Amino acid sequence: MESKVKPFSSKKTLNLRGKLYSLDNPLVMGILNVTPDSFYDGNQFNGESALINRLEQMINEGADIIDIGGYSSRPGADKISIHEEIERVIPAIMQARSLAPEIPLSIDTFRSDVAAAALDAGADIVNDISGGNLDPSMFQIVAERGAPYVLMHMRGDPSTMSYKTDYENLITQVMKYFVDRIEQLITLGVKDILVDPGFGFAKTTSQNYVLLKNLGYFKELNVPLLVGLSRKSMIYKTLKMSAGEALTGTCVLNTIALMNGASILRVHDIRAARETVSLFKRTYP
Repeated sequence: MESKVKPFSSKKTLNLRGKLYSLDNPLVMGILNVTPDSFYDGNQFNGESALINRLEQMINEGADIIDIGGYSSRPGADKISIHEEIERVIPAIMQARSLAPEIPLSIDTFRSDVAAAALDAGADIVNDISGGNLDPSMFQIVAERGAPYVLMHMRGDPSTMSYKTDYENLITQVMKYFVDRIEQLITLGVKDILVDPGFGFAKTTSQNYVLLKNLGYFKELNVPLLVGLSRKSMIYKTLKMSAGEALTGTCVLNTIALMNGASILRVHDIRAARETVSLFKRTYP
């Protein structure tokens, strides 16, 4: 008897500089943090040689998108200037564009000036953890540039989000957040919008699992769903281990996310995610 569990359907293409990318098969977005203090891979890829080696590894392992960030969003991370963030990400974007001109690049930033500079340097997508809340110019920049936009749910900022976990109804409030901002973006003319529920951002461990279990509710938005679970504390704290030991847990939760409709997995471990997607698609072709 056929299983009743089916991934939901939503928008199935992504327009990147005039080229349509299919989302019929889930995509893998590889994380490239050019920061000294990210929670898992901080200070690993800051030198030119280390950066090139990491990019080549990501390409060889089959990253569909490379997401480049220069500002750590972990709680307690140092605040840096816009200038410093730009100085970190632009060389990485240019190096990635040189090594893999065909792979879409995403800029992970909540600052419109950084987003604009990154798009000028060759980035294709803006991935904003703040959903436009920390820079009122972000939506306008994305609209003017015609860039796809990843709209993430977060309360506060990275330094205050851990104190903003009081929800009357988590799923309802996250849904309303997305509906309101999607309407704003569409009004401005943004055509390619993705949503990220923001695991670990203004959510407790228990709330993260409620969110994961109920991902299917977001199908009503009819936009692609990006999920970032990779090596997060909801995994390693639950299993009482370090982030470095959390790969198996990441693969398990990524599988659950795929079963609940994720179109893009944002991960540190690209090969493992590709294998997860392959086995998922074998089960749900």
